[in-house]
This record gives sequence, C-alpha cells and structure tokens, in this order.
Amino acid sequence: MTAKSVIIGGGTGFIGKHLGELLSSKGYDIMNVARMPASKNISWSTIEASGLPKNTSAVVNCAGQQFMDFTKSWTPGFKQNVQNSRIYTTKALATAINKAQDKPKVFVLVTGVGAYEPSNVNKYDESSPTTGTDFFSRLVVEWEKAAQVDPPVRLVIIRSGAVLGRWGGMIKNMFLPFFLGFGGPIGDGKQYLPWIHIDDLTRLINFAIENENVKGVLNGVSPNVITNEEFTKSFAKALGRPAFIPVPEAILNFALHPERAMIMTKGQHVIPKRVLEYGFKYRYENINDACKEFAHLFPKKNV
Repeated sequence: MTAKSVIIGGGTGFIGKHLGELLSSKGYDIMNVARMPASKNISWSTIEASGLPKNTSAVVNCAGQQFMDFTKSWTPGFKQNVQNSRIYTTKALATAINKAQDKPKVFVLVTGVGAYEPSNVNKYDESSPTTGTDFFSRLVVEWEKAAQVDPPVRLVIIRSGAVLGRWGGMIKNMFLPFFLGFGGPIGDGKQYLPWIHIDDLTRLINFAIENENVKGVLNGVSPNVITNEEFTKSFAKALGRPAFIPVPEAILNFALHPERAMIMTKGQHVIPKRVLEYGFKYRYENINDACKEFAHLFPKKNV
C-alpha cells in the first residue's frame, strides 16, 4: 500500500519540522516546499510551474517570515516580506490545489490569533468577528482570504497562539534573559497570552487531516487561558530562575517598534470552542505542565 503523501509549505521551519516528524511516524510520505534544495524538498517555483506532486492527499501551509526575528528592523521592506511570505505561499498552494485533477482531501492553513483585535475585555472564539485594524489583524484576514480552495477539498484554518517548544517559537527568544535572571512580566503582565504547546499544535493539524468532518476555523490555543504574568511565573519556576524584573512596554516599543511589540504588550482572550466540540484531546492544557520540559535545559539556581 502506497503511503499517503502530505505537502508541507514551510516544512523546514519550527512548526513544519515537528509536523513532518509526527506525520512520518504515522506512515505519511512527507514533501516540504522550501527555498533550500534537499532530497525531500521542492521549490515554490516548482509548485507554481508543475503543480502538486501526484497522489498528494493533504496540503499544509505553515510558511512565513518570522516577524519576531529581532535581528531584523521593522522596516517597510521587512513588513512586506512578512506579508508576502504568508499570502504568496498560501495563494500558490491554493492555486495548485484548484488546478489539480487529482485533488487532495484537505488544505490546512496555520495562521494566528492576531486575527482578533487585542483586548483586555473581549473574549473570542472561532465565531468572533475579525475586524481589527492593526497590522496583524489585517494581515491574517488577507492571509486567510488567499486560502480559498474549490470543493470537494476541505479547508481548515488553524489560528495558532504563541507556540511553546524547545529551541523554537516564543521560548527561543526568552531563554537567555531568564537564564541570566533578568526575566519578568511584560508591562503589568495582565495582558492575555493565548498559547499552545508544539506537540498539541502538530497533533491538531494531524487531527484535521484525518477527520473528514473537521473544517473551517479552529483556534489553535490551549483551553487554559492565562496572562503574561502567569506564564512568566510558570516559566521561571521551571527554570529555577527569578522573574522579578518587569520589562517596561516603552522599552519594547522603542527596541522593536510599537507595531511589532504589540504582539508581546497586548493580548487576546481566545478559547478553542470548536476544537473541544470536535473532541480533540490536549496533552498540555496546563501551562505548568507545558513549561516542565524546559526545566532540565539549564542547571537550577537557588532563588
């Protein structure tokens, strides 16, 4: 029996690598769409010119320029790269799907909870409007519009929260300051922090691929809603480090640009209502459990 083939846009990135490993362990044949050549990679230009490989059963897109890459200034050119790397890749895959004679069963697009306008009072589920006017809200709306595929292909859009995992995602940028004892809440720490463990995100993508009744928007977040302050305490405890030094919002606005810093200084109360209704089971609902795996990465100090 031929293995089912899954195409992963951005398959060499943090989420894509973990997803490829999970799907490979389940017997799927993985092909990454990436810029760099490799035995299991194809280029975006090949997708545009030749379409999807034969016998593709599912397509997943988690490609996109990392907007929290602090080595890059928040210039108009960088913002354009952030936008194009998401919209262009999504549109390229959607076009290839629509042109395919032998169509895949499902197209899964991973976007972000930035679709929902930051708020300390609003509570969002998958039915909430996406009417924000900030850069990220507008980006996600355009990003998801690019994913339109023709029936009978199922479209699943997973709006991911901050992804927690070793050596990637949000944690990658936080290890050093926390290790040095300079960790702390951002601003007053009261802003909501929608989050999901990398294992749960990749399992949710797999769940969407394998369950034919799953379609539409899913909030890829833990059902345990927390604040930045609660995350800070849990992460610091797992590392055995102090976390008493708050990071003033003004410093982040100056260092990163207010438009980018708002990802950290603002937040959204997001619940995965439809994910739970579909019966998906999380491994990491609790932030303390999610942070425990980081405890062994550094020797603890007495605090």
